[in-house]
Amino acid sequence: MRIAGLDGCKGGWVAVIVEPDGSAHAERIAHVAELFERPLAPQIAAVDMPIGLPERVEAKGRAPERLVRPLLGGRQSSVFSIPSRAAVHAGVDASVPEEDRYRHACAVARETSVPPKAVAKQAFHIFPKIVEIDLMLRAQPALQTRLFECHPEVAFWAMNGRTALDQPKKVKNAPHPPGLTLRRHLLEAAGFRPELMSPFKARELRVGEDDLIDACAAAWTAGRIARHEAVSFPSPPERDAHGLPIAICA
Repeated sequence: MRIAGLDGCKGGWVAVIVEPDGSAHAERIAHVAELFERPLAPQIAAVDMPIGLPERVEAKGRAPERLVRPLLGGRQSSVFSIPSRAAVHAGVDASVPEEDRYRHACAVARETSVPPKAVAKQAFHIFPKIVEIDLMLRAQPALQTRLFECHPEVAFWAMNGRTALDQPKKVKNAPHPPGLTLRRHLLEAAGFRPELMSPFKARELRVGEDDLIDACAAAWTAGRIARHEAVSFPSPPERDAHGLPIAICA
């Protein structure tokens, strides 16, 4: 089975595709839909991006975010709290001036959360990518059984014997070599070639080293989903108003 892992990067996505014979390659694409439109499309893909969007959100985000954070130790901050669908779409509303969209999204988020809560800036910056996937899955329901939400740090927790990693990937928004090396070693032990996730390959693709490593982790999760080995948080997944699953797979 052909599988893929996807992670957002500046100006698009980095995709790691694993072929049925086990060979793998990485590429950069502008839109996730491109991956599924090609003749040799992956049967299963995992993406490091929220998929299901509730109409209202409780404290500390969606159910999957609340469930996986306690597993991650010092890496808990990597799991953003995603607000309601209305708040996410408000953040990309073309009728609102760009400079006002964050405030607009925060206002809608407060109206659709209990207790009322604004939007974290880090989460706000990925709203365009969340909306891209949301619109695609709602327009093409058949893809809902092929594209799954994952989170790299939850994947690394699972790879590491269900133990949280003790090194971050970044420190003060700069690459942290010990953390990147730790994750490469885990991926190499899981069967990914060192050259696939090397700094050279990241520069060649014009993506961050951490983005490429995270796409490999997403591909690892996609393989587990394809083999029916993945764990779902929660299990079974919740569903949003459009039937999209609200769950992180690992």
